[in-house]
Order: sequence, then structure tokens, then C-alpha cells
Amino acid sequence: MLPAPGAAALPQVDMEALIKAAQIDPRRADTAITAGSRDSVLLVERALRDRGLLADTYVDGHFGTSTVAAYAAYQRSLGYSGLDATGLPGPTSLQLLGAARFDVIRVLNPGSTVTFRSAQMNTRTKAMLLEAERLLGGQLTVTQGSYSTSDPDSAGTHAGGGALDLSVSGMSTTYRTTVVRQLRRVGFAAWLRTPSQGDWPYHIHAVALADTDQSAPAQHQAGDYYLGLNGLANRAADDGPVVSPKVTWEEYLRG
Repeated sequence: MLPAPGAAALPQVDMEALIKAAQIDPRRADTAITAGSRDSVLLVERALRDRGLLADTYVDGHFGTSTVAAYAAYQRSLGYSGLDATGLPGPTSLQLLGAARFDVIRVLNPGSTVTFRSAQMNTRTKAMLLEAERLLGGQLTVTQGSYSTSDPDSAGTHAGGGALDLSVSGMSTTYRTTVVRQLRRVGFAAWLRTPSQGDWPYHIHAVALADTDQSAPAQHQAGDYYLGLNGLANRAADDGPVVSPKVTWEEYLRG
């Protein structure tokens, strides 16, 4: 919407940059600022501070655990709960927070929930999966979708949006790596999981970066992927193929 004649334009929050910071910063060991996110994070933190939800000392451009907790409190104040109150900004809550303060640009939206190949996922995740398959020239088998709590070994990763498990049955070792690489190319944090890592069979685990419906555990995995880690509780080095730069779905489409 254009500002009224003579009115000053509002500052802008880049939602893509904000969500990247909200995934990465809580997983850092320091208070470093995610590249390109400082101004957007500061606008959100000031709005939270002015609502009495965030101490001034944490208005620093780093979307760390204190900012996550403050944003979750703000979401609860709107009547949200569960996946809508994890502290990861969604488009509606962010635009409400910014009313008369800032405009939101590069808005992220996971889309509606659908059933695809007998698995639940949102339309953004479905589009990402289909594009990875186009790059591969073959179809993948989904063994666990999103919005699911059926597998206790997933530690809540699949309870929200953007999370998929894929079968590797019949794949060679080389092709498994190729699948992970193409999933990463389109914006997934993806890894080959092995029986030596946990109580599960060989499979590929993928989390859609910047999915605002993510559960908290999936948010942590996305942040760890950006930081070069394996997305497991031991936070060891990433054991998957190198894809550079690491992009979201929206960045992939623009590129």
C-alpha cells in the first residue's frame, strides 16, 4: 500500500532475512548478527520492547533466545498457541506487530496443508519436493510427512510444517548423495540418516528452510544446517554434500 500524500514511508522488515536470523541466531554460541538481517530484527525487537515483552538490553539485532521468547509471548497475546506460538514470526503476527511502525516485504507463507502421496505437507513443501524430483529426473517416496507426531524418534521435528522423511530403498550410495544434494539445492536442510546415528533405518531427512510453520525442533535443525552442523542432538559437523550458497526456496526461484 502506498503511503498517504505527504506521509513518510514506513521502514521495511524483510521477512526472509528476519526468518533466517530467527532460525540461525538461537543456535549460535555468540551474539553475532546474521548477514542482512540487522535492520529488520531491530525493528521487530523495538516493537516487542515497546509492548513490554523484551528488555532493552536485548534490542541488538541478534534474534536470539530472548527475542524468540518475547515473540512467542506476543503470539500468545494474540490468542495463538501451539505451532502458531513458537516464537518464529508468521506473516499475520508480523504484519500486526508492524501496524503503523513498519511494512513487511518479501513475505513468507507456507501455504495450505494438503495430502500428497498419502503424506501431509504444505503446498510450499510440495512444490520444493516436486522441483527436486524434476532435477533428479525421478520420483521419491515419502515415508513421513509434516504435521505428524506418529514417530517418537523424530523428537517433534515432524510436528510442524516443512519436514519430510524419504525412503532410500534401492538407491546406490552415490544416488543417495545426489538426492540429498538436489534437495539442498532447492532449499531443504537435508541429510542421509543412518542406523548408527539413532534408532531408525537408512533414510533421508529434510527440513524446508524458512518454513514459518516449523516446529521448534525443526527450526533448530534449520539453524544448525546454516551453521554447518548435522541437525542431530550431538551437533556434529555436517556430513552431507556441500551446496553453496545455502538457499531458501524463494532464493532458489529468484536464482
